[in-house]
Amino acid sequence: MPDGSVAAAERGATRIADRVVAKIASHAAREAVGPLPLGGAAPHASVAVHQHLARVRVSIDLDFPTDIGARCAAVRRRVIQRVEALAGMAVPEVIVQVERLHSARTRGEGQGRTR
Repeated sequence: MPDGSVAAAERGATRIADRVVAKIASHAAREAVGPLPLGGAAPHASVAVHQHLARVRVSIDLDFPTDIGARCAAVRRRVIQRVEALAGMAVPEVIVQVERLHSARTRGEGQGRTR
């Protein structure tokens, strides 16, 4: 370029760290799950990023009884939406793993044996 500036294609690219994408996915999962169950852990995500694709695995705790399939689908949709919007990455895969179900009947009881 005659004025000394560098063309956009020659400047390089912005790379978003995997941990940033994981944080976005964790926050999106928490938005989708809603309030944490009593004694429940916050959603945790891990990602594998390759070029402009992010494959996400999210672990969540849910209240029980609940429609587990619908809640997992809501988490998938929200994670895809937020990662695409905030990181500019396509998300072809979101694996939602339910770590624990927290029953209203057993809330407040110890984690010992039930009779």
